[in-house]
Amino acid sequence: MSYIIAPFPEDEETVYQAATLLLEGFRGHTPAWPDIDAALAEVQESLGPDRINRLAVDERGTVLGWIAGRPHYEGNVWELHPLVVHPHHQRKGIGRALVADLEEQVRARRGLTLWLGTDDEDGRTSLSGADLYPNPLGHLAQIVNLGGHPYEFYQKVGFVIVGVMPDANGLGKPDIFMAKRL
Repeated sequence: MSYIIAPFPEDEETVYQAATLLLEGFRGHTPAWPDIDAALAEVQESLGPDRINRLAVDERGTVLGWIAGRPHYEGNVWELHPLVVHPHHQRKGIGRALVADLEEQVRARRGLTLWLGTDDEDGRTSLSGADLYPNPLGHLAQIVNLGGHPYEFYQKVGFVIVGVMPDANGLGKPDIFMAKRL
């Protein structure tokens, strides 16, 4: 059983668990957090006063998942960044519960839209390795999940693909943009 809570910035153990989870959850998929220091910096940055942070924890307080959000466009639009669930606890409804909770938090702040970018840096969609120019939207219309890319999870929780940034993470490594109206 898991519970969703707001983290306390002064709780160093929980902050460390969230950073470790970030490293474990994204290992092999992105170089964004190459070590614990980079992951800790990401967690600390997300704990700012204008941000939303929610943790899924078990009865012992072990962090099983983490989601964060940050406002854009004067709070009308919020970015989901990041969402991570411990690999051993995936496909158990934790990610879905964290997204639903973040949506409630954003609605309470009068947000209208939730968006995210989901990179493909490791060949998990048909967009990876492809030259998306001159017609990125044509490629996007034909997207295929080749290896467990999370865009399909986000579709299951109501997000739609709204765009793509070709070469966002290097040649042939796009960022897929998704959004949903709240």
